[in-house]
Amino acid sequence: MIDIDILRKSPEVVRKTLQDRHMDIDIGRIIQLDEERRRLQKQVDDHRALKNKASERIGAAKDSEERKRLIADTKSFDAEQDRLEKKLSAVAADFETAFSMIPNIPLSDVPIGKDESENKVLRTWGERPKLSFEPKSAQELGRILNIIDTERAGKVSGSRFGYIKGKLALLQLALVRYAMDTLVPQGFVPVLPPVLIREKTMRAMGYLDRHADEIYKIEGEDLRLVGTSEQAIIPMHMDETLDPKVLPIRYVAYSPCFRRESGSYGKDTKGILRVHQFDKVEMLAIVAPEMNEEEHQFLLGIEEKFVQSLALPYQVLQLCTGDLGGPSARTFDIECWLPSEKRYRETHSCSTTTDFQTRRLNIRVKGQKFAYALNATLATGRLLIAILENYQQPGGTVRIPEILQKYCGFDEIASLRSP
Repeated sequence: MIDIDILRKSPEVVRKTLQDRHMDIDIGRIIQLDEERRRLQKQVDDHRALKNKASERIGAAKDSEERKRLIADTKSFDAEQDRLEKKLSAVAADFETAFSMIPNIPLSDVPIGKDESENKVLRTWGERPKLSFEPKSAQELGRILNIIDTERAGKVSGSRFGYIKGKLALLQLALVRYAMDTLVPQGFVPVLPPVLIREKTMRAMGYLDRHADEIYKIEGEDLRLVGTSEQAIIPMHMDETLDPKVLPIRYVAYSPCFRRESGSYGKDTKGILRVHQFDKVEMLAIVAPEMNEEEHQFLLGIEEKFVQSLALPYQVLQLCTGDLGGPSARTFDIECWLPSEKRYRETHSCSTTTDFQTRRLNIRVKGQKFAYALNATLATGRLLIAILENYQQPGGTVRIPEILQKYCGFDEIASLRSP
């Protein structure tokens, strides 16, 4: 959540944030709830102090009759105290619910725009492949080579699932190993995190305020399935005060991720681009506030070098205010070229959430207020799609990027013999 002092002292900043993000939230009502909450809190505190004084007088009473009279007088104190505390609890709950809906405040360099159509292209890299034949989609290649099976996955699990088979499965594992070999020497600590986290943890990360329907919930349990390992990694340090000397703290997590994709009805229904379950290598960083800018560029630089090493043409976007996720203060996306669609598609994201998540998680830096948290993708199934399409050959095979061949143990994917 944002710093409440911003709402109290500079409500115009919050109003502009909502305007730029194209969100309709009644800030006036939230301010009124905050004022009412504080007023009731003072009444509760004052009333508690009076009751404490009455208790002292009861303890100091010299005879039983005086003590009985004083005890009788405190009964009205108890009734009024109970009434005030119940009212405070209700108002505080309304305030917390409303206040949590306010998204992070974008950094000053984030372009203002209504949606993804107004994201800013910062740069492009690489030459798009000049194919002498009509390129096939990853879904087509997967079917022809028998390495992606969404039809059987549909029988087993329903829509938006897929089996990754044969050499494509080995290619994914090669990407994971290459990602780890890239990051560990740079000080990233590898983690295999839990993928089920408690409701309050997910809420603290800012993913249940507006998009709870995107997050799978385990019925009858206080647990949610993560949509990204960021949701399990950053909370590792909740309620901790970090020594500035240990910062930045960097992790690389590999985990399955789960998303309902409830807002994408009819989009990318074929193949493995937009699925309910996928594996991801994610970079996470916890830093002091003054490190934020350098760290964000550092993580983006790693992403770009990784994609360049795979020789995949791409473009870097800076997301506009209308396309930012709620916890994000600034996000860069990398989109790789897909020959079959003749356009770039998102494969990587890189965001700083500033202190939006760490404030709720109570992650502090010694001598300062709250730490900052950043997250960035390095490898997902979407990279498999980009490799299949950009490295496809006229005969229907797919070459393996040179950097990955030593991890795979082979240099091409040909058809897997059907069972």
